[in-house]
Amino acid sequence: MSNATKKKLSPEQREELLRVLKARFEKNMNRHKGLEWAKVQAKLDANPGKLWSLDEMEITGGEPDVVGHDKKTGEYIFYDCSAESPKGRRNICYDHEALESRKEHKPGDSAIGMAADMGIELLTEEQYRELQKLGNFDMKTSSWVKTPPDIRKLGGALFCDRRYGNVFVYHNGAESYYGARAFRGSLRV
Repeated sequence: MSNATKKKLSPEQREELLRVLKARFEKNMNRHKGLEWAKVQAKLDANPGKLWSLDEMEITGGEPDVVGHDKKTGEYIFYDCSAESPKGRRNICYDHEALESRKEHKPGDSAIGMAADMGIELLTEEQYRELQKLGNFDMKTSSWVKTPPDIRKLGGALFCDRRYGNVFVYHNGAESYYGARAFRGSLRV
């Protein structure tokens, strides 16, 4: 099966995903005040590759939802909005370099590698804080966030969570991985 074929949904998968996304959109209007589902769906219909990426977000437990609209580009912005860090993306280190540096007990993947395979981006610290204004996320888990090059160059990586009513940003060795840490992604359509 070619890579292009793999990144295309069947008509049944497409309809089921659109049903799930529409229901989530309508249930959580506070995340996207003033936006209309029909316009979001029109963008999705015109971008089947992006729909495939949203399906990957959904399959891995991210519960993607619209969190904004870029008036300059016309793009809708989706973030993973699951209450806790997506289950299907846990036990992963930060990036490929960190994965390769582990001599034993290697995780199955890395956040950066997995996001690239899914066609999405890791949330930045700023985006993570924006997400937290829409609800309480990662109350029991944590999420890798895009790490500035100067920190990564020194072997570190950043992750965030919400505890005690506040959002915290921490650092860890990029090669570390935990059962309660995954990553949250963003996608522009």
